[in-house]
Amino acid sequence: MSVGTEIMYGESMVPDAEWESYLNQKWNRDVVTGETAKFPELTPQPEIDQRPHKVSFYVEKDKAMKVMKDLAQCLEKYGLDVKIIYSSGIALDVLPRRAGKGQALAYLLKKFEAKGRVPSNTLVCGDSGNDAELFAVPAVHGVMVSNAQEELLEWYSESAKNSHQITHASERCAAGIIQAIGTFSLGPNVSPRDIGGFLKCTEETSNPGYEVVKFYLFYERWRRGEVERSDHFINNLRLRFNSLGTFVHPSGIEIPFSQCIDELANSYGDQLGKQFRVWVDRVSVAQICSDTWLVKFDKCELCGKDRECRVTTVLLSSRHAEIPGEFMWIYMHQTWLDGSFSGGEDKRPWLF
Repeated sequence: MSVGTEIMYGESMVPDAEWESYLNQKWNRDVVTGETAKFPELTPQPEIDQRPHKVSFYVEKDKAMKVMKDLAQCLEKYGLDVKIIYSSGIALDVLPRRAGKGQALAYLLKKFEAKGRVPSNTLVCGDSGNDAELFAVPAVHGVMVSNAQEELLEWYSESAKNSHQITHASERCAAGIIQAIGTFSLGPNVSPRDIGGFLKCTEETSNPGYEVVKFYLFYERWRRGEVERSDHFINNLRLRFNSLGTFVHPSGIEIPFSQCIDELANSYGDQLGKQFRVWVDRVSVAQICSDTWLVKFDKCELCGKDRECRVTTVLLSSRHAEIPGEFMWIYMHQTWLDGSFSGGEDKRPWLF
């Protein structure tokens, strides 16, 4: 995070204290902010983008190289050991020399190795100049997405074009990462959206996280009218959702699963021809006993220009499942994601 100046763990984002201590050597943020204030070419980035070990600015491209050279000489006089990174044709970051995305990744891999938890494969991805360090870490695969910035493409052309460990994807953003997973044979590289029979469970996809993805893909396609309007699908949901289960709406109202399924059945094709998308993000799974899982994620809906997101927690059980090898939905609770609900009465159907 933050150009490799922060390493956090878990949903609670616990900082790595050892990494912070490591970065403190030959770093003085007060001196950096004081000296950079003497450069009128530098415009500070918003406070939210500043960090204890990262001081960030905007600077015009034609002035960047001279500012970087002069600033480095200035800070060296104070005994500081810093690196100055220019990316995206406008952003300039001042960091401790020991910081950076590449150094942070190397630190993590070494830490995992010491604990006997070396990952079988590591894939790094990048789209701007401050990502270049990632590709220099030994024994990792790397992908530059097709929408990468000019400075990263120049680095690739000059330094890594012949590397078999790095690929330049023809796809943008996440699609480029999925493409690289296939290029390096690191695992399945087809998005669930692109799988026609996504509702069919296989050994590879029988897990609580995929269960959630699978349901919301069906939810989207049902409301867009992209699957057959068949009682088979609704009856299948009734088998998957506990008849005594409860859905807690963000308003705090508790609704039986059976009522929610009835509402969903009546909502077939209500988004037909509209710009309607549903996705889940930040999916995390915790097994709380041998046959029960707690799945937490952000569920978002986009309809035209309107977007809403809900923090969702689901309790799943394999012991109570009526379909062998699959899961029974026991309970669901949702709250509004910060800033997602503008207030007022929500008159929409009680849908998941």
